[in-house]
Amino acid sequence: MNIEQDFDDGTVVVQAKRRWTELFMLLLSWAIGFGGWALTELNINDVVPANWTIVGGAWLAIALVAHIFVRIVIPYADPVILPIAFTLNGLGLAMIHRIDYIPNPHYHRMETQALWTAMGVILFIATLLILRDHRNLQRYPYVLFIVGLSFLLLPLIPGLGIEKLGSRVWIHVGSYTFQPAEVSKVVLAIAFAGYLVDNRDVLSRAGHKILGITLPRARDLGPIAVMWVATMLVIVYQNDLGTGMLFYGMFVVMLYVTTERVGWAILGAVSFIGGAVLAYAFFGHVRIRFDSWLHPFTDYGQNYQIIQAQYGLAWGGLAGRGWGLGRPGMVPLSWSDFIATSIGEELGVTGLMAVIVLFFIFTARGMRTSLGCRDEFGKLMVAGLSFTLALQVFAIIGGVTRLLPLTGLTTPFMSQGGSSLIANWVIVAIIMIVSHRNRKPADNFVATAPNPQQEITSHGGTR
Repeated sequence: MNIEQDFDDGTVVVQAKRRWTELFMLLLSWAIGFGGWALTELNINDVVPANWTIVGGAWLAIALVAHIFVRIVIPYADPVILPIAFTLNGLGLAMIHRIDYIPNPHYHRMETQALWTAMGVILFIATLLILRDHRNLQRYPYVLFIVGLSFLLLPLIPGLGIEKLGSRVWIHVGSYTFQPAEVSKVVLAIAFAGYLVDNRDVLSRAGHKILGITLPRARDLGPIAVMWVATMLVIVYQNDLGTGMLFYGMFVVMLYVTTERVGWAILGAVSFIGGAVLAYAFFGHVRIRFDSWLHPFTDYGQNYQIIQAQYGLAWGGLAGRGWGLGRPGMVPLSWSDFIATSIGEELGVTGLMAVIVLFFIFTARGMRTSLGCRDEFGKLMVAGLSFTLALQVFAIIGGVTRLLPLTGLTTPFMSQGGSSLIANWVIVAIIMIVSHRNRKPADNFVATAPNPQQEITSHGGTR
């Protein structure tokens, strides 16, 4: 309990910061990630290498540095979000390290991912220090929209965009490659929130009723038309069904949350399905994705990746083979797009379900932060960012388990890739900044309690 003010008449304002709770959970997160790395070494080499103190100490230091800055800069932030992000990131690092042993022990994917993790945490801290008030982001919705849309379509520029594994979602900057859609994910969520808050009344006006559902007026369809066109460009010309679905879904959900009109959601879903049907009819790469989903065993060569993933999950069973004891390397891109099946093979369905639960809790805490926000912009921005991560997890895990067509998205915090990892750490920072403002007593109220020992929560309740 942390007493913030104590007046002569017995008025007490109390807000639990919960930073010690966060520290305890961070230590558990560290133990899970480092434990996966150590068990991999034991099961493959029968010994933990001599550099275990360096590996464990470096990972612990990153966690503690992030915690210290949270404690200093945003002490009232949600104490659960940061430990969940570290747990997922640690599991991803441990699994990438395990996969490095499969084709060749000289691969160093984990070292590269660890550097990207450090960079992500540095940007996490920088965001905390620079963005002291999230409402400042509301000033530039149109500029941010243009920037986000430009980044999303950058891979279409000849000479800048490059094609990998059939998808044109990368650009090269010098000797490095970068996935600009990950930047767009953050920028467009902020831009959508600013635009939708400013135009809420216009978008909420009544339209025509069809079958009891009030649909928006034709003159208000401009925003959804722009996003529909951008989505179709991504699906058709970048050969990236997942990114198109992700951004369009984010926009439609944020539009629905803003207006509370089911007509927008129905119109968005129908227009996306219609666009997907047209893409399926006229573009072969879209048909291949759907055929691989519905009939994977009809073409073993073309669908080798998804078939091997199904066998790996089946071999892992309920409890898994154990760290370092499976064969996840038989699945192409097992360290990236298919890292979820690698987890399922070595940690079993139980371990994969635990990962999904962690993502669910992360999303739930984000939505709780959104509900607790007192300004409409922050509420909508956090809801959009949280939903985007949830939709991304649903799309990629649904794809690798054949619940959905394979989309090629990354598993947040876990898949190898610096673009995704950095963007997700920035999302964590933004959500925690908003949660700090929600829970900080000075930004909420001053309450009077008859008993000075009684604790008053940030939402006005006592406990």
